[in-house]
Amino acid sequence: MKAAGGEGSSRGGGGGGSKSSSRPLFILPLEEQEGQSDDLTDSDESLFSGLEDSGSDSITEDEEEDHDSGVEEKSEGALPPENMLAEEVSKKKMRSHCKIKGTEHNPQEEPLLQNEYVEDSSDEEDIRNTVGNIPMEWYQDFPHIGYDLDGKKIYRPIRTKDELDKFLEKMESPDYWRTVQDKMTGVDIKLSDEQVDLVHRLQRGQFGDVNFNPYEPAIDFFSSQVMIHPVTNRPADKRSFIPSLIEKEKVSKLVHAIKMGWIKPRKPKEDMPAFYDLWAQEDPNSILGRHKMHVPAPKLPLPGHEESYNPPPEYLPTEEEKLAWEQQEPSERKLNFVPRRHDCLRRVPAYPRFIHERFERCLDLYLCPRQRKMRVNVDPEDLIPKLPKPRDLQPFPTVQALVYRGHTNLVRCLSVSPSGQWLASGSDDGTVKFWEVCTARCVKTLPVEGAVKSLAWNPNPTVCLVGIAVEQSVLLVNPSLGDKLLYGATDQLLDAYVPPEEERPQPVTWEEATGEERSRGVRLIVRHGKPLKQVTWHAKGDYFATVVQDNSHLQVLIHQASKRWSQAPFRRSKGQVQRVLFHPLRPFFFVATQRFIRVYNLLKQELTKKLHANCQWVSSVALHPAGDNLICGSYDSKLAWFDLDLSTKPYRVLRHHKAALRAVAFHPHYPLFASGSDDGSVIVCHGMVYNDLLQNPLIVPVKVLKGHALTHDLGVLDVVFHPSQPWVFSAGADATVRLFT
Repeated sequence: MKAAGGEGSSRGGGGGGSKSSSRPLFILPLEEQEGQSDDLTDSDESLFSGLEDSGSDSITEDEEEDHDSGVEEKSEGALPPENMLAEEVSKKKMRSHCKIKGTEHNPQEEPLLQNEYVEDSSDEEDIRNTVGNIPMEWYQDFPHIGYDLDGKKIYRPIRTKDELDKFLEKMESPDYWRTVQDKMTGVDIKLSDEQVDLVHRLQRGQFGDVNFNPYEPAIDFFSSQVMIHPVTNRPADKRSFIPSLIEKEKVSKLVHAIKMGWIKPRKPKEDMPAFYDLWAQEDPNSILGRHKMHVPAPKLPLPGHEESYNPPPEYLPTEEEKLAWEQQEPSERKLNFVPRRHDCLRRVPAYPRFIHERFERCLDLYLCPRQRKMRVNVDPEDLIPKLPKPRDLQPFPTVQALVYRGHTNLVRCLSVSPSGQWLASGSDDGTVKFWEVCTARCVKTLPVEGAVKSLAWNPNPTVCLVGIAVEQSVLLVNPSLGDKLLYGATDQLLDAYVPPEEERPQPVTWEEATGEERSRGVRLIVRHGKPLKQVTWHAKGDYFATVVQDNSHLQVLIHQASKRWSQAPFRRSKGQVQRVLFHPLRPFFFVATQRFIRVYNLLKQELTKKLHANCQWVSSVALHPAGDNLICGSYDSKLAWFDLDLSTKPYRVLRHHKAALRAVAFHPHYPLFASGSDDGSVIVCHGMVYNDLLQNPLIVPVKVLKGHALTHDLGVLDVVFHPSQPWVFSAGADATVRLFT
């Protein structure tokens, strides 16, 4: 039965073998009939792939009976069980496909109902053998291995392979190693690649499912914290508050037995006179003895291999080692004797220092006081500090929300505008990019002459100005973003400068940008003689400070933008300066060198305080918005919290990072601070500072944020908080900026 012929006869009704009065098994809508009669789908072809040589377009019931009888006649002959099984299966396939796709040709007969389980095949088991889940050893002595759906015997395949045939098959068949015998049907099955992988995984002790992750974080359904509500609030049973009749019967039986004298009450103990041992205090083993705190003498260490009369050769010293031992002081010697070898125990001489060592041992026991260590019984729960739960300290950033991509080299520095709408980032690729915070869209790119070491947005909300440290210059840039009146007023403010009549000597040169630089947004250029490290603004927005890579007294400079005036506040250098900071409220100036942080009063022009960082190399500092607490990060992966009113030493040192700290930052409004490290993580901590001066700050780590990939052993290079939201930005060596919300 050809595939196309079967389709035409069953659906079109005009095939050669069909009659006009035949009715199809199921009638399709007109559009479907027209569309499906044109060509076959892939699924139809695959369905008819095994029926191409059957010889007719459809099979009637009479033909089926003839066909069946023919098969039975053949089966009565000398057919082996293998061929009989194959014939039976092919016959059933033909029947099922003809009933689904063909039509019945007897007009007097009603169409047969379709069996929905005809095509129900399963990959898991062979449906031919319906013997059930029983031991197959029961069929060992029989020629069959089960029964089919019609109750006929299924004969086992003839397996006449001897050892030689098996060996040849093993040598010649490339799939011999993946062929197994199915004990239910006795058929050789070739395992697929997926099944072989499954076997390998199970042999290695792994899980069968490839996608199963055995290391998922466990959900702590029953936590260690005691809850006020019960897990199940099931009401108590009625029997729990009604007196039990069974107990009443037991009590009445016991009362009756006591009355009858069957159960006698316990006799009261006779009061014996209280004697005591007169000599108990003399017994050292007694509890009442005088030596209640007797401490046994410590035992001598057991002899080792080197003290044997016949030690192994590796324990015998060479001549050089003997000479070195003799030249050492007796207190410095590892052993107080030289190991020697003797043939037998009879040849071992007397030890000359035996009496001397016994005497020293007695002196040690007599003169050296021994003390019994009293173990303190402490509840382990009391040793754990009572910290609040992180969910009670929200809000704080928990997930990565946006990634700002566009830089081609590592991003060194970040700064957010006072309004929180714009973000500036400086990179080693020689560009400064301005981003819109909420959309991660790059709105402006400013090319500069070299790598951007530091940048800072002016904190004054009435001024639109960014200070950028590039090579040996500070660029004051008006990015012209946001309110047009705002950045227009900034240009007017800078253009209103009137130069003084007398030029004063300055350590730097102030220049106005012209031409192409001015069109990009650069307004002023402050040229220093040496490479710059940092630029930072005062809270009022007029003064800014810079740090130069130099060891002279000119490495820290303070500039006034409105008057274009610069000065060096120090006469001599106190070490290599790493970072500087202005106090947000008072006229204090913080200067961080490698190991110390000095606090200067700019009005009195004197040193107020010198903080000891207790670390090898300070990398970054940040000041609390109230100005009374300071955090300092270091390259030896420590973060130190200073309470300026408390001490010059750290109040708390945190060692949460595994690599060098690159940046630390406080949030302007929320009690949060963050630290970025070369391990690629940003750790956000809750740092609550109380108005009560007697209460210590509360420091609780709440979240570890990861997302940056390590590049050249560098991770997170800068962190900065959003001015109004509990969001944190991080700049990484993987040339991305990430926002965590």
